[in-house]
Amino acid sequence: MPHEPVAVITGECCPSVAGAPLDETEATALARGFAALADPVRLRLLSMIASEDEMCSCNMLEPLGKSQPTVSHHTKTLRQAGLVTSEKRGTWAWYHAQPDRVAALRAALG
Repeated sequence: MPHEPVAVITGECCPSVAGAPLDETEATALARGFAALADPVRLRLLSMIASEDEMCSCNMLEPLGKSQPTVSHHTKTLRQAGLVTSEKRGTWAWYHAQPDRVAALRAALG
């Protein structure tokens, strides 16, 4: 089933889950972000990517001990959740963390 792109949610537009009821769009976007982070491999990937300015997918395989198709699947989920962006360079993709998106998830829990 294809996924629709995630709505960009910033800390300014979304209420805290404890502060006000979420509308359907906000809840869907937040749930997609939290679901992406609920997997240990994706959480490790986000941590690896966020610790660098950018990271080549070629440098993700060995530390994770996962195959290229598995890493590709997990990075796709992170992209769909708006947590990372990617840029294709030759054979490999380079990933960049989206700190505003991570901050929005954190703020929603505050």
